[in-house]
Amino acid sequence: MNKAITDGIVFMPPQFAGGLEVWSSGDGTPGADTYEDALNAAFVPADQDFGGALELQKADTVQKLRYMGETPLLPGCYLRVRARVKAISGNLPSVRIAGWAGGAGGAHVTGVAETGPAVALSSYGQVVEVSAIVGAGARTGVDMVWGTEALYGHFGLDLTGPSGGVVRIDDLVIEDVTHVFLRDMISLVDVRDYGAQVDGVTDDTAAFELADAAAAGREVLVPAGSYYLADSVTFQNRVRFEGSVVMPEDKILGLTKNFDLPAYIDAFDDDEELAFKKAFQALLNTAGHETLDLGGRLIGVRAPIDMQAALANRTFFNQRRVIRNGQFSIFSGPAWDTEIVTSQARYSPNDAKRLTGVANVANVPVGALVEGNGVGREVYVRAKNPATQSLELSAPLYDADGTQVFTFKRFKYILDFSGFDDLGRFTLSDIEIQCSGECSGILLPPQGSGFALRDCFITRPKDRGITSHGEGCQGMLIDRCQFLSNESPLAAVDRQSIALNANANDVKLRNNRAVHFRHFAVVGGSSTILTGNHWFQGDTLQNSPRMAGLLLTRTNNRGTINGNYVDNSFIEWSNEHDQAPEFSNEFSFSQLSVTDNTFLASHVASWFNYIVVKPHGAGHFLNGLTVTGNSFRIIGTPIERVEGIDTSFADLDYNRFQNVTFRDNMFNNVIRTVASPITIEHTQTTPAQAWTVDAGPRLPFNAWVQGVDAVLAAGPLRDDSNAIVYATPYYQAKQGPDNDQAVLRWEGELKGTVMVTVRIDDPF
Repeated sequence: MNKAITDGIVFMPPQFAGGLEVWSSGDGTPGADTYEDALNAAFVPADQDFGGALELQKADTVQKLRYMGETPLLPGCYLRVRARVKAISGNLPSVRIAGWAGGAGGAHVTGVAETGPAVALSSYGQVVEVSAIVGAGARTGVDMVWGTEALYGHFGLDLTGPSGGVVRIDDLVIEDVTHVFLRDMISLVDVRDYGAQVDGVTDDTAAFELADAAAAGREVLVPAGSYYLADSVTFQNRVRFEGSVVMPEDKILGLTKNFDLPAYIDAFDDDEELAFKKAFQALLNTAGHETLDLGGRLIGVRAPIDMQAALANRTFFNQRRVIRNGQFSIFSGPAWDTEIVTSQARYSPNDAKRLTGVANVANVPVGALVEGNGVGREVYVRAKNPATQSLELSAPLYDADGTQVFTFKRFKYILDFSGFDDLGRFTLSDIEIQCSGECSGILLPPQGSGFALRDCFITRPKDRGITSHGEGCQGMLIDRCQFLSNESPLAAVDRQSIALNANANDVKLRNNRAVHFRHFAVVGGSSTILTGNHWFQGDTLQNSPRMAGLLLTRTNNRGTINGNYVDNSFIEWSNEHDQAPEFSNEFSFSQLSVTDNTFLASHVASWFNYIVVKPHGAGHFLNGLTVTGNSFRIIGTPIERVEGIDTSFADLDYNRFQNVTFRDNMFNNVIRTVASPITIEHTQTTPAQAWTVDAGPRLPFNAWVQGVDAVLAAGPLRDDSNAIVYATPYYQAKQGPDNDQAVLRWEGELKGTVMVTVRIDDPF
């Protein structure tokens, strides 16, 4: 309430510039002396701090200044009177707000406080503000309690203390501050009025519900104090928490009209971590909202947040929900230490995603990374069954048949969704996960589709940014996020952290940035789209090894890698998540498109490659690979070639290459520029019936010449008598000791120049 606005009442006295005849040196009552033409008062029109100001010399023991107009005091109305004052010269006085209380018929109301707290002026030129609140009620903060008898006042200030000093006074301000005291005037319903006990022990659930029902569109107030709620409460009106609530973990506090984290922080006594858990619980249990706004707050976390335990009442949820606009940060402590368990277990390729006969299986945590002989990268424990002594894995093992001792490492994540059975269509937006080099970021649920991160930062994870230990990454969308490593000072080969992994299909990684991880992404599913990303993994060493930025572990990949910036790293395509790594009636390494990317590396070893295929078993081949429109550049010592086969486990079957296009790329500081199909100019200087065309150094992956697409004479063909001959040859592919030559056979002995287009894949 503000009477100056609602009723048009004028509380403000006139400015000193309007004349001093309305400003009294007494009580301000009619007939009192004024400062007009007074020897100790003058108006100063241009003060550097106040503009116009009253300059007043203290001549009396109490030098009074009162406005002679009657400032009304209305029932239930509270006024703040304030002034700014500074000492100019002479003795330094004290200043206080003061007034004269007037009642009916102009009578003086006695027995009330007519002065506010005094402030001593301690230096010249320092602006000091004095203020006091006057009103009828004895409320906390009211300096001059005048009761209901006083109808008006003559307000101003007093100068007390030593006399002789000169001060300047800015225009007096009187304003309505009733809203500070009268909650019922601003549509508040107090839960105490409906039986809340404010002792933190008595169940106030019913009182809260009654207050909410009575509010009818007004705001519910929870005043200072502690309130215990034994059951769930959902407010249908806005609620303001000046006090805090205590409630069981499984009970829900629903704030339908002001659903955001700051409201929950107020409700739960500024405990940000608890407030987030209760807000998340409400997010998945009420239909009135689909987004939790963190309000830009930083949430301090003391231990991993078990998101399913915070929800408490369900393990399955598949509706769109969003958490946005805030930051998670951790408090250091042992809660973030990695759990490490070793256990003997048996693996059989016939049961590709399971370990059996697991010793002390109960101690192996779900979500743990699995390490051992024949275990590929980023294989996790998806579930465990103590009754059968078995563990379910996120991916098969490529060469672990038999019994061995495995190591299980359970990283600790700020947001841990592993307790859900299925969680789909969940989004994190505009959030920073600040790991401080002591923990990991997000552990996805074991099952679910459409998990999304957009415009998020995952900063300095100790081990992992985002981990999928099952298929909770199905259709995952990660857009415009930044992954910032904690291992930037280390050599690339010494880094251990990984930005993210995925096991399921249809993952989209778009316009992200990842800095100085061991790997940017380990992708085990198919139909992945990576576009517009920038990952860089260099270090300060010269001619040093680099690590794979992108690891693809699915042979029939169906992936698209387009428009990315691959910086000081490479793309590795393997089948390390294949329980039978040898080729066996499958599509093999197939359906991958690498187009229009920028590849850049500096000061790497000459054997470095940008695209590496790494078969883990014999018999595999390329069966659908497109590498076009890319820019390959090296700073420093040139590299031999941009592509290669890692034969640590096996080589490819070059005789079975099909549907391979490797062309229209740009090369800088690369010795062997390769393409397929590729056109080679061959000149035969002496007549011969068989012309050997050598394509070896320029064929991708040092592959074989499988076919010849075209032979075109570049000028006349001539026989040994130098006569022009019009002839067409046939070709023989896979010639020479390395099968990288083609032989053109003519009807007779000829010489000349031809343009020959050869390819490394079977044209049929």
